[in-house]
Amino acid sequence: MIELSNVTKNYGNKTALKGISLFVKRGEILGLLGPNGAGKSTTMRIITGYMPPTSGNVRVAGYDIVKQAVTAKRFIGYLPENPPLYKDMTVKDFITFSAELKGFKGKEKTSRVEKVMEEVGVGDVKNRLISHISRGYRQRVGLAQALVGDPEVLILDEPTVGLDPHQINEIRQLIKNLAGRRTVILSSHILPEVSSLCHRVAIINKGKLIAEDTTENLSNALMGHQEINIQVKGPKEEVLLCLQNIPGVESVCSDSSGEDTSVFRVTAEKDKDIREKLFFTMAAKGYAILEMKSSKMSLEEIFLELVTEEDAVSSASKEDDK
Repeated sequence: MIELSNVTKNYGNKTALKGISLFVKRGEILGLLGPNGAGKSTTMRIITGYMPPTSGNVRVAGYDIVKQAVTAKRFIGYLPENPPLYKDMTVKDFITFSAELKGFKGKEKTSRVEKVMEEVGVGDVKNRLISHISRGYRQRVGLAQALVGDPEVLILDEPTVGLDPHQINEIRQLIKNLAGRRTVILSSHILPEVSSLCHRVAIINKGKLIAEDTTENLSNALMGHQEINIQVKGPKEEVLLCLQNIPGVESVCSDSSGEDTSVFRVTAEKDKDIREKLFFTMAAKGYAILEMKSSKMSLEEIFLELVTEEDAVSSASKEDDK
């Protein structure tokens, strides 16, 4: 649905994007991550056609965003970090105005405005001035103007910034409800939010795409092994010995122990799923497994690992150039 091919963007002598290639499938929610100044907002503005790339191509629904701009933009709804709202208009009037800009007229316009107000939950404030509603409602109105054209693609830049926890939860739920029906690119500094909402993540640092995959796959690749935490009821030393003798297990360490239960951290080869062997080995000995769960890196840990590694490589390269 969205395809970037070797996209670069220069601002004078500064290169903001360095040959980014990226795709987003229909109905997918992609999280776009990166430190401040990494190039996220520039990428989103190029995708929406707000600014052209210096080189490379961007296609939305198969249409070139530069050469076929009018057609391509019909597929796009855009919510910038600070939605440009006309605060002296009522909520309904502003959404109606946005619908008119999208080409809706007559009964179709009225129907579309009512539907999108219900979808984002602003019906109870539709007759109030935008200047008189809360920040959370303003974000909803901004989302309404992005949705009023019934776009297949949504670009959301920091959609929950500045909101309280209750408002954040409401906006997240709205975005979740869009999954499958629309293709979404979401940029956010709240990494748990990205982790809970997005199917895949793309991480940009210093204008380069340094990683793109699911959180689980990135975690597996960075860890280089699988790690399982298991709580077992049984004699600690005997359980430890049994775990160490399971094929594929690289190491076992005891995290804690009680009167008759112990918690172990089992490290195994990355490509071998040992959970079934763990279960049957303990069952054969009559040791009850009280808890077993895989340990994965959080999105925050993945982000910091990749960005720190990229910065280290970049610094080493600069030193070599000297």
